[in-house]
Amino acid sequence: MEKFWFTADNVDEFDSPALFIYPERIQNNIRMLLERVNAENLRPHVKTSKIAEICRIMLDAGIQKFKAATIAEAEMLAMIQAPDVLLAYPPNGPKIKRLIRLIQKYPDTKFSCLVDQEVQAGALSRLFETAYLKASVYIDLNVGMNRTGILPGLAGALFQQLVSLPGIQVMGLHAYDGHIKDADFKTRSENCRQAFEPVLLLKSSLEKIAGHPITLVAGGSPTSFIHAAAGERECSPGTFIFWDKGYSENLPEQPFEWAALLVCRVISIPAPDLICVDLGYKSVASENPQPRVFFLNAPEAIPVSHSEEHLVLKVPDAGGFKPGDVLYGVPRHVCPSVALYDKAYTVENNRVTGYWDVIARRREISI
Repeated sequence: MEKFWFTADNVDEFDSPALFIYPERIQNNIRMLLERVNAENLRPHVKTSKIAEICRIMLDAGIQKFKAATIAEAEMLAMIQAPDVLLAYPPNGPKIKRLIRLIQKYPDTKFSCLVDQEVQAGALSRLFETAYLKASVYIDLNVGMNRTGILPGLAGALFQQLVSLPGIQVMGLHAYDGHIKDADFKTRSENCRQAFEPVLLLKSSLEKIAGHPITLVAGGSPTSFIHAAAGERECSPGTFIFWDKGYSENLPEQPFEWAALLVCRVISIPAPDLICVDLGYKSVASENPQPRVFFLNAPEAIPVSHSEEHLVLKVPDAGGFKPGDVLYGVPRHVCPSVALYDKAYTVENNRVTGYWDVIARRREISI
């Protein structure tokens, strides 16, 4: 009988819930990305995998620049000698000191970070100057996400303030447009174009002032191909490495395939049409409404309740299941789901062959 790509013959040797990843599919996703975007124009976000071995595969494929959300993710990249790491976060307080220690410990990696406020930039400059360093910064722009960043119309004044600070070196602009995720590609493209009109005007204006080109780091997974086609900017997809149910439904034009699954087991059959599995809040990202996971070998299962250690599913006939049965699930949002696991088991040729530490799920590695 033909095996499904996702099953592992030796799954009974491993407890659940567990994170299974598929290296061949990961490599295929990297290959498909590089077929569409030149490596020089890529700065993938590593928040999705948080795994050094996967980042090493990207390095070996020719990708040299990366984004990270945390100091731990940035250190993971430095540990594998990634040349260029942007901390896509505005550091404040102790994070500035940690960033300085990171730069001092890993001098072969070029680190940069985000700024969007004069007060923050001043603190960054003072601490870096005290350490006899210059902070490489990107001005973070708010293009509608309304999470971090300064409005493009106000960024020119901030740029003038930054260039006057002795501990600051302005590298470019950063604009994340995670709110632009229309399922229709033409609509998404037009919304992206409109959102970036003021960004491109700002970029042109600052280049005239600076007398040299300014780098623009733009977008995430939903708009990465749009930015790549527009040119003259670095694209920052992250989820492509594993893909997930949410993006596979909402971004049908993107070619990536699922490469990370959540493995769980039936633990009880409380009613003729209900089964309970061990995939609770602690095992799958729970910020989205149900369904938060889609089961490849039980596609008819519908979540009806969810708690810390339990997920109850309604099925047409619970008699088709028994305690101990293994289900393989695609998370709706893979990035925070991965962060719930200490290790990811590698599956090759329908067998678990080992595991990789999800090292950067930690708040700290050594710094």
